[in-house]
Amino acid sequence: MGSDDRRLEVKICGLKTAEALDAALDAGADLVGFVHFPKSPRHLALAEAPALVARVGGRARTVALLVDPDEALLAEVVAAFSPDLLQLHGKETPARVAAIRARFGREVMKALPVASRADLDNLPAYAEVADRILFDAKPDPGALLPGGNGRPFDWHLVAGLDVGRPLMLSGGLTADNVSQALSEVRMDGVDVSSGVEDAPGVKSPAKIRAFVAAARRAAAGFPDPSARAFKADGPEDLSPKVRAS
Repeated sequence: MGSDDRRLEVKICGLKTAEALDAALDAGADLVGFVHFPKSPRHLALAEAPALVARVGGRARTVALLVDPDEALLAEVVAAFSPDLLQLHGKETPARVAAIRARFGREVMKALPVASRADLDNLPAYAEVADRILFDAKPDPGALLPGGNGRPFDWHLVAGLDVGRPLMLSGGLTADNVSQALSEVRMDGVDVSSGVEDAPGVKSPAKIRAFVAAARRAAAGFPDPSARAFKADGPEDLSPKVRAS
């Protein structure tokens, strides 16, 4: 994890090589994400996961990203990745999120695709059962991937939300626009994948370092980048006061 004075968490997702992972760790990323979804160019196979994840060595929290996983796949991923968090990036319902969290005893981050205000209607229900919420750009109908498409959305749609859970922003973020994003919406964290790549699934260590540095500079420019500034304390407290509007 980052030091206690870092109020903004930075997550680098879609890591699948030692070089990219080391760049994220050396840059000071708080969370490192590994994708297990065969349709994604960032897919990390079960057999490759243990050795790569072992390189983290406690320097960051680890996140395993899955899309509508069944129980068998979840069990395999938890065994291979030993993740601190499970990121659910599919159409999982609040009930399914709660069931996964209870069954596997891991913190859960639920990704919500956003294109309009109506896409936030279920936010309070998800906030009741997930440890974190990640806002991502909603893909076009029929898109191959549910996220990681390098597309921003209207950040103002998620401005001013308080659901009693840490909120993270994703979708088309880069070193060039993360400061603008954080100036428009105060979030507890930012998440990047395609924005630090030279090609789909090919991470750039230089872009990773630039993104983390830009996010840190942006956070330093806002003494209180998030009034929430939560730290995840585990699965005990799951009764947030929801004030989404």
